[in-house]
Amino acid sequence: MKLSFDGADRGVTGSCHLLETAGVKILVDCGLYQGGRPAVEENAGDFGFFARDIDFVLLTHAHLDHCGRLPLLEKRGFRGEIVATAATRDLARLVLLDAAHLQEEEARAHARRAERRGETEAPAPLYGLIDVLNVFDRFGRVAVYEKRIELAPGVAVTFFDAGHILGSASVLVEAEGKRILFSGDIGNSGRAILRDPVVPAGGIDAVVMESTYGDRDHRALAPTLDEFYEALNESFRRGGNVVIPTFALERAQELLFTMREGVERNRLPASLPVFLDSPMAISATEIFRKHPECYDGETEALLAKGVDPFGLPRLHFTRDASESIALNAVRGGAVIMAGAGMCNGGRVRHHLRHNLGRPGASVIFVGFAARGTLARQIIDGARKISLFGDEIFVRARVYTINGFSAHAGQTELVAWHKKASPARTFLVHGEEEAMAALAGLLPGPVERPEFSQSFVL
Repeated sequence: MKLSFDGADRGVTGSCHLLETAGVKILVDCGLYQGGRPAVEENAGDFGFFARDIDFVLLTHAHLDHCGRLPLLEKRGFRGEIVATAATRDLARLVLLDAAHLQEEEARAHARRAERRGETEAPAPLYGLIDVLNVFDRFGRVAVYEKRIELAPGVAVTFFDAGHILGSASVLVEAEGKRILFSGDIGNSGRAILRDPVVPAGGIDAVVMESTYGDRDHRALAPTLDEFYEALNESFRRGGNVVIPTFALERAQELLFTMREGVERNRLPASLPVFLDSPMAISATEIFRKHPECYDGETEALLAKGVDPFGLPRLHFTRDASESIALNAVRGGAVIMAGAGMCNGGRVRHHLRHNLGRPGASVIFVGFAARGTLARQIIDGARKISLFGDEIFVRARVYTINGFSAHAGQTELVAWHKKASPARTFLVHGEEEAMAALAGLLPGPVERPEFSQSFVL
């Protein structure tokens, strides 16, 4: 049995791990690298294996850094089977179609710029819409939590609820008398909408484990909500807009859930106008409504009472570009939620362009921002940033509220690991400092593999 690491090694994006066992090659995730020019080059580079040799892909969840290179995998020759939960399959279709559209748009923009410079060549998109449609022919069996699937002779897999986003899973592979657990992204317990992570206990020979927040804990939920409500109310008192860079999957739905609760409990004004300016987040919210099998008890109880968990009195969905552009005329008093969460693309960049320079405005970050992204620059205190060729001074008030994270913090990661009790640990999906901090708290051999490094189990 051989385990190779081909993404998210000493970094937080591009998750991709290869397990060779019992005559089959199993890929766990095939994600996109995110964050600046180096990521573009990494995405276009070699996988570290031949796509045509892969028999199965086990997809832990639908975030782009875990599924974003699947169309490229198919384009380069993959003809095997992709196994995922029903919710992950629905969300991945949405995410990948959006990614292909953005890449094609970006390629056309590059071509126009190249033509103006008199150049004859421009970079092609990594993949297009047809490649996404093709890869969905590869989706096969649907995984049900805690139900064993015979993947191939002598190889079985079981998906466990990871509590990270809708449909997310940790995946246990059993083969050659060994049990190998891939954590995927581990959720933050006690949050709204989703259940807490489930860990297969004991008897694990090796675990491949995320370490995004391996060096710190998140704030407790109650003070996080207090800070969020206060940030909104204080911004309204100042008269400006509130821009929230929002991940379309899970974070947008959690914020809608939180603001609905705030209105119901008189923590926020009922007259609060909220614009969800993200076609993908709007569609993701509709997909959330289709999969109540992933909900926790609190959300199930709301549904039983006929309450829309994501409903607000003055919630506006802005799908069309013309509706998004019209928000530029809104000078104050509105919450504008738009993607991308790391501000590396999407409509949020236009809203930042129109609001960052306004002293009365606020920008509230509620998620992780990788190094090299615009969100990270603003969070780290940049006094000016560049957007669409313009230099914009940051005069808006910037809030960073970390307690909403969909990732487990250090204490929860250690507890998760203790329940799994693996004989051997491989840490991935984390920056070096976070990975090193977590490694020092875990028992047994702990490896921090580099890209393309392989281990015999």
